[in-house]
Amino acid sequence: MANPLMDPIRLSSLIRKYDVPGPRYTSYPTVPYWSRVPTEAEWLGALRDALARAQAHSEAASVYVHLPFCESLCTYCGCTTRITKNHGLALPYVDTVLQEWALYRAALDQEIPVGELHLGGGTPTFLSPDELDRLVTGILGTAAPAPEGRPMLSVEADPRVTTPAHLDRLARLGFTRLSLGVQDFDPEVQLAIHRVQSEAQVRAVVEGARRLGFTSVNMDLVYGLPFQTADSVEGTVLAITRLRPDRIAFYGYAHVPWVKPGQRRYSDADVPAGPEKRALYELGRVRFLEEGYVEIGMDHFALPDDPLAVAQRNGTLHRSFMGYVERHCSPMFGLGMSAIGDAWTAFAQNEKDLERYAARVQSGALPFFRGHLLDTEDEVLRRHVLELMTTHKTTWASPPETAYLASVPDRLREMAEDGLVELSPGSVAVRDAGRPFLRNACLAFDARLQRSAPETQIFSRTM
Repeated sequence: MANPLMDPIRLSSLIRKYDVPGPRYTSYPTVPYWSRVPTEAEWLGALRDALARAQAHSEAASVYVHLPFCESLCTYCGCTTRITKNHGLALPYVDTVLQEWALYRAALDQEIPVGELHLGGGTPTFLSPDELDRLVTGILGTAAPAPEGRPMLSVEADPRVTTPAHLDRLARLGFTRLSLGVQDFDPEVQLAIHRVQSEAQVRAVVEGARRLGFTSVNMDLVYGLPFQTADSVEGTVLAITRLRPDRIAFYGYAHVPWVKPGQRRYSDADVPAGPEKRALYELGRVRFLEEGYVEIGMDHFALPDDPLAVAQRNGTLHRSFMGYVERHCSPMFGLGMSAIGDAWTAFAQNEKDLERYAARVQSGALPFFRGHLLDTEDEVLRRHVLELMTTHKTTWASPPETAYLASVPDRLREMAEDGLVELSPGSVAVRDAGRPFLRNACLAFDARLQRSAPETQIFSRTM
């Protein structure tokens, strides 16, 4: 399938050249390069500072709640989950999350305005409607009003277990954003990843949500799954365009069986890799563009009138651990096991083991076990990575704010020669032809990654 922005032969050559691993940059520094864990006092201080900055700009905090429970294991999944059919675990977990939220309110000794609440997982609709109600009202009922007015509420859902009663209760609570995990519709792929669901099942949830007033439906797809082919991806993409979601996230599968043992159900030979894998993404990308979707940053697409596309046009697009969002909310409180909080100058991630997380909270301690305090260089480079990810351009002063920036033009020179980026003194802009290689441009600003690996492994590996 041809790329509408580039000759397909040239695109194929560039894919081979720039086919290198790279982070999704939902944060900078990325988690593998966190080095200095904040103390509880430092983390709370960073949150207070972030809340003060938000108040000065009439902004509010966001809250992400990680709900880890799933009834069955999807083998492609890299999330922190607890596989169980014991729904009796849900209510105690909800109460522990609410206790964690109470710990933050008490420690900060101030009202926390919440402008955005996102329920992720795992499977949030593992919880019953009443349990979801208890969780959401327990958070929002103790939050201060947000300057922007009513908070944005979004939830991830598994179409196989999400009932009309779930959707009805979520709508009554004020949820307007629904994200459905689809991944792939091909039967062989679904069987391999242990995620069997039909287009009809997904359609029923979509139509039910829209009848109840949900204004934005997102679908998550994954490319590079075992046994995927160009034909199977084409079939999935056609099914998705029939469902016409407002947004689409199209992520690459990470094959790490030494980390996720469930992936041993299939072998390395079953998994598309290298240029073959990237070609699957390009196939989907072109199809979505042909269907009228707008490319949002990296790996995301939206209909032109969706708030995400409007935010990109208006220059207000933001990126966080929740992906692309249409407005900036800070700080982000991460509640629940493995959840990550972000105060811009510091990160903190909660315990990833359910029992340790619960024990920490019940002892009255904030349950984070790792994190990172950003130094001056980190803060400067974080801004540049964020600008590239959301606006596809960034500029810096002369002399640059941090010494590392002086090396960035040389690191991007090859991409400039290939017509993918435009370099000027103190600035870089990603060209339209360079959009598929946005991650490569961001790598040039990743000082921590660059200091850990040879440059040739990061930018231009010939395969």
